[in-house]
Amino acid sequence: MGKVLVLNASYEPLNLTSWRRAVVLLLKGKAEQLEHNGKLVYTQFPLPTVIRLRHYVRVPYKEIPLTRRNILERDNNMCQYCGTRNEQLTLDHVLPRSRGGPETWENIVAACVRCNVRKGSRTPREANMPLNRHPRRPHSSLHFELTRHLQGDRNQEWKKYVIGA
Repeated sequence: MGKVLVLNASYEPLNLTSWRRAVVLLLKGKAEQLEHNGKLVYTQFPLPTVIRLRHYVRVPYKEIPLTRRNILERDNNMCQYCGTRNEQLTLDHVLPRSRGGPETWENIVAACVRCNVRKGSRTPREANMPLNRHPRRPHSSLHFELTRHLQGDRNQEWKKYVIGA
């Protein structure tokens, strides 16, 4: 049946939950249904795809760790120079470490071995290798999960609630 996008009372994405948990929140009056896909849970009760909590839930900010896996996930497992998708991607420092390039979300991208070697210890401009997309820090860990669920034609009704989708 799929996942349901849960929005805070302020309409910001909070998390993804199972359709069963979403139905329980609706029946208890803790949430309201904003979107559905036309399927029915039972007569006159459409299966929710987006719900909004009635009361605001304060969520503590959680730093997303800068790891190889998270960088590859952010970059869709794709070389940010040539667009190649394969299993053997490396991490490249946009401003090379040899020039004082920091270990930050904004300075590291996924790159295929060929592009990483070709770029060497130069900047993308010096190597004449523009980035397909400039690196940035993800908004939240939910960002990764939402991106995965929004691929293709799935969950199109979520797009108006998710920034950058």
